[in-house]
Amino acid sequence: MSSSILRSIARQSRSSALARSARFASTAAKQQTLKERLAELIPAEIENVKAVRAEHGKKSFGPVLVDQLYGGMRGLPALIWDGSVLDPDEGIRFRGKTIPEIQDLLPKAPGGSEPLPEGLFWLLVTGEVPTQAQVEALSKDWAARAAIPEFVEELLDRCPPTLHPMSQFSLAVTALNHDSTFAKAYQQGVSKKEYWGPAFEDCMDLIAKLPNIAGRIYRNVYGQGKVPAIDPTKDYSWNMANLLGFAEKNDFVELLRLYITIHSDHEGGNVSAHAGKLVGSALSDPFLAFAASLNGLAGPLHGLANQEVLLWLRKMQSKIGENATDEAVKEYVWSTLKNGQVVPGYGHAVLRKTDPRYSAQREFALKHLPNDPLFKLVAQVFNIVPGILLEAGKAKNPWPNVDAHSGVLLTHYGLDQMNFYTVLFGVSRAFGVAAQLIWDRALGAPLERPKSYSTDAIKKIFAGKN
Repeated sequence: MSSSILRSIARQSRSSALARSARFASTAAKQQTLKERLAELIPAEIENVKAVRAEHGKKSFGPVLVDQLYGGMRGLPALIWDGSVLDPDEGIRFRGKTIPEIQDLLPKAPGGSEPLPEGLFWLLVTGEVPTQAQVEALSKDWAARAAIPEFVEELLDRCPPTLHPMSQFSLAVTALNHDSTFAKAYQQGVSKKEYWGPAFEDCMDLIAKLPNIAGRIYRNVYGQGKVPAIDPTKDYSWNMANLLGFAEKNDFVELLRLYITIHSDHEGGNVSAHAGKLVGSALSDPFLAFAASLNGLAGPLHGLANQEVLLWLRKMQSKIGENATDEAVKEYVWSTLKNGQVVPGYGHAVLRKTDPRYSAQREFALKHLPNDPLFKLVAQVFNIVPGILLEAGKAKNPWPNVDAHSGVLLTHYGLDQMNFYTVLFGVSRAFGVAAQLIWDRALGAPLERPKSYSTDAIKKIFAGKN
């Protein structure tokens, strides 16, 4: 074969190799990060909001009743949040998708069957279901950001174990403000149109660092020893479970994936979500805004509900024993109502059906712990309580909500320190609060400043009117 032919073959081979390399480079370039995809979506959403306001901005949107002013603004249409909507009949939808759809569509861990929270966050931020590769990249990004400052570690280590875990949690998150990218950018005069960028970085750092904070609190308060290192090859929930000392229990890791996903967001009007939005509207950085969310979540009427359910179930179990008859359970439920108490975990301010988050946890229990005595009692209560509440006329919605189940699942796997349950809830709720803060800064959401009235003013407004 002549040398000229050999040179021609070599040139063709090099050309083919370059073409393959270009194709591979092109494929790699299509793999966007969450921030890159968000940057593409923001301009269109700004125009969408402008169009909606232009067409509908001056239209009346529901009456305001005086009872709503006195009743905690219950049901008052006053907020916009596209991440999740709570339908009275269908339950929560994340970007239009139901919990069963979320469980089916979102990427899973290798060998797992529950959705990865990383995928849920991507969905909340973009409205799009991510690929497996995008979720894995997000896991790695959060792992790389997970370390907390040494002074925050010392701050937590100095807290007495008698200080409630939620107080420690809020304290540590507030202290992360020390390194806020948003606060620094604001001081340097960043353009309002660019607020979302540093807010995004803070939110990513916030979510990434929460497992280390929660794990350190858990081990300090309950004497569980030294906090292990984050494994950059594992997903967010596995690392969270490992920090708590439960990573060897594969089913617990799966439970945590489900738990974080279904507790992540629940419209924008609940106390924790709204507190974060309200404080963020003052351009407080995401760490300060989320600390406010945690302080709201710590309240008995918000994040402590699953703890109250577990206490009630255990009290019932101690009185009527395991494997009690339906009649014994009915009698105990009636005694609770006759003593002027509510059945914890039943009823909801908005929902008028069984909470889909409860159903998801029930399915998990039927699959993984069908013979657990406390779960059997939960199932028994599920079959009995709605009928009693309807008969007693005690609830518009007699069906169970998410809190009626979660404590039993955590207890089954050995995480029975109830004061810590709200910390897990807080880690989960960060996903929704963070997504909302990012979009509020991207859309230029204003300072929240609703109008208040005095009781005398209300009297004067309606004086002489029927």
